[in-house]
Amino acid sequence: MTILAIIFLLLIFIVILIVMAVMQIQMAGIKVTDFISFIKANASLDNLAEFAKKYDKMSPQEQVIYLAEAEKMFDAFDKIPDSVWEEERDKYQEVLDKYKDIKVMRWNETQTYELSKNVKKIKPKEIKIDPAP
Repeated sequence: MTILAIIFLLLIFIVILIVMAVMQIQMAGIKVTDFISFIKANASLDNLAEFAKKYDKMSPQEQVIYLAEAEKMFDAFDKIPDSVWEEERDKYQEVLDKYKDIKVMRWNETQTYELSKNVKKIKPKEIKIDPAP
């Protein structure tokens, strides 16, 4: 009987702690769902930072995956005040730099392809050389 009472008190204590944590998050002006997505994005940040360090040359499929995951992570971080994730700024910057590099590289490839598609083939004309008088 006393074990049940102790378990019951511990459960009540855990619920009170959870409610207090939710209240603290809400008082900071953060939605709980945004905070949960931030926690997931923070784990994703670690993976993306490691991936950015290891892979200088990514295949097009890896680039697309990296860009999609980075955009999800950026969205989650944008909803949270900077002071909360200040310690992760270096990793965030690494991921952002790699993201920018890939975007610029892919944009350049697209522009090169578009230009090469639009360039007309130039056929050289016959040049008539007058014989020397």
